[in-house]
Amino acid sequence: MFSGFDIVLLVLVVLVLLLIFSGIKTVPQGFNYTVERFGRYTRTLSPGLNIIVPFIDQVGAKMNMMEQVLDIPTQDIITRDNATVAVDGVAFYQVLNAPQAAYQVSGLENAILNLTMTNIRSVMGSMDLDELLSNRDAINERLLRIVDEAANPWGIKITRVEIKDINPPANLVESMARQMMAERNKRAQILEAEGLKQAEILEAEGRKEAAFRDAEARERAAEAEAKATQVVSEAIAMGDVQAVNYFIAQKYTEALSTIGSSSNNKIVLMPFEASSLIGTLGGIGSIAREVFGEEAKTVRRASSARPPSTRSTNQD
Repeated sequence: MFSGFDIVLLVLVVLVLLLIFSGIKTVPQGFNYTVERFGRYTRTLSPGLNIIVPFIDQVGAKMNMMEQVLDIPTQDIITRDNATVAVDGVAFYQVLNAPQAAYQVSGLENAILNLTMTNIRSVMGSMDLDELLSNRDAINERLLRIVDEAANPWGIKITRVEIKDINPPANLVESMARQMMAERNKRAQILEAEGLKQAEILEAEGRKEAAFRDAEARERAAEAEAKATQVVSEAIAMGDVQAVNYFIAQKYTEALSTIGSSSNNKIVLMPFEASSLIGTLGGIGSIAREVFGEEAKTVRRASSARPPSTRSTNQD
């Protein structure tokens, strides 16, 4: 049977065990605990087994040091061009300094939420609706920089701010659709006009090239005609009557050929001067006979002028 001393000793052992167990604190991974002594912050407990002074030290705040996500509720924003849009988002943050996050701000999540919503209204309200819809990445980057700078004294790191949805009113969406259709029609008309313009330019360049080549051909023909005329003129200047007759006959022949080849005329009326052409042709024939006759006479005289011995040898 226990005596009074044994009971007191047993009570003391139990109290010592309780004091020891109350001074042992186990901090889970991803958390930091702050320690307060008589209500004042003294140190931070890291993950693992930690010992504090029982009844003097106590755990103050249990801070989650892992990255956390915070939903930004939908809010209406008026843009710079007076368009009302509904915007919501999401923010990611991480506690880097547990004492600052515990003692520098009251209601950490509520503070981050209100800070983010306020800056969303400020940033997006300073932009036009078209900029708002097309520059979402720039908006996220700007919000991240502003909110992270503001939350830095709290020991908080804002890792990401994302705008999830931007919902303009239905009538505004319909107006934007009509505007987009009009813009597409405008671009189609511009492209069509550019195509017609390019086609006309190419056609004009083709006509220009053809005209240039026709002019070049006419120039060469004129040069050839001038050269022929020069030759005939030189022959006339030298007193060659045959050249004159040949030139006149050629022109008359070309004129009559043109008249005769016409498909609209069934009866060809010869001009009075055609007799001159016939006479000229006759003159050309006489000239040819004279020329060829003289050549024949010359050949015969050359044959008769051979030595007799040669003729006798041929006869033998």
